[in-house]
Amino acid sequence: MPTHSAATLATPRAPLTVASNDTPSPAADEVLVRVRAVAINPVDWVIQGTGPVTYRWLRTPAVLGSDLAGEVVAVGADVTRFRVGERVFGLATGTDRGRDPLREGAFQEYSTLLERLTSPMPDDLSDEQAAVLPLGLSTAACALFQPQHLGLRMPGTPSTGNAPGVVVVWGGSTSVGMNAIQLARAAGYDVVSTASAKNAQTVRALGAETVVDHRSPTAVADLVSAIDGRAVVGAVALGAGSTDACLDVLSRTGGTRLAMASTPLSLDALAGRRRLFPAMLPVFTRIGLATLRSTLRARRLGIRAAFVWGSSLRDDEMGPRLWREVVPRLLAEGSLRPLPAPLVVGEGLGAVQGALDRQRAGVSAQKVVVRL
Repeated sequence: MPTHSAATLATPRAPLTVASNDTPSPAADEVLVRVRAVAINPVDWVIQGTGPVTYRWLRTPAVLGSDLAGEVVAVGADVTRFRVGERVFGLATGTDRGRDPLREGAFQEYSTLLERLTSPMPDDLSDEQAAVLPLGLSTAACALFQPQHLGLRMPGTPSTGNAPGVVVVWGGSTSVGMNAIQLARAAGYDVVSTASAKNAQTVRALGAETVVDHRSPTAVADLVSAIDGRAVVGAVALGAGSTDACLDVLSRTGGTRLAMASTPLSLDALAGRRRLFPAMLPVFTRIGLATLRSTLRARRLGIRAAFVWGSSLRDDEMGPRLWREVVPRLLAEGSLRPLPAPLVVGEGLGAVQGALDRQRAGVSAQKVVVRL
């Protein structure tokens, strides 16, 4: 069997190291991709640092990573949308329960992608630009369009003719937030959002009609004023403190649906501990209590609140429609821009661990990318 190089998590909490991995043949519904660029998400260092607790099903050695772009080198027996040599990008789901991270992780020279979670790359899009999209885009789509979350109509679905309503996106300059704004606008909804003063203009340019500073003590009141009595079809909460803020907005505007795409507390401190389990209990106790408080508060307010799992679209009807129809069309129309902007921090698999460290240190309105 041929082999290739991969940035591998050899044991839980270890630094990624470059090792040899078997190069797979694609299954019937997969494409095998020569990876040219990968992007880093917070979940990558969360899995690395807290996997024995947060991703208990994941066995090591494993290849992490969700975002990749490259070209097709082989196609499965049932694949008709792609040909060998075609440039593509897509969502790698190898770290999900029941998947194979050695075949499907992004951080390697060759990876398999499910055909239904893959899109062709426009000629005017670079590998680095395309790589920023998959997980942020998929998570945003789950939050907006899955029935268990906001349940909105997808772009391309005929309008009912009624006023579209307003979507609240708390955290508009995040990867998920930028994609949520673009998808909601493409579907015909109005959007109000939050961002720092530094990123406010960027968020407005994506289609948010009002952007308020999330740190302002009047942020909730400012959003309610901007909504101005219109129907609120739901809110997407991104970032620490966003859940309670969104509940405040929804309770004051009559909205009844909340999609939570962030934990109430950061896992950064826990991921950095040398010894995980002695530190686990107090951190997860705080997270559990904060989640319970928010959930009970939402219930008292009559608001349906649920956490978003970005790769859950792999197993529903929305995922294939998004990746096969909506994404190619919106990119061609210019309604979807590849954002956040790629921040290329290195080349080669040996640079991936440093990229995880760079993302964890904090970036603003950018996404950390490595060229392969």
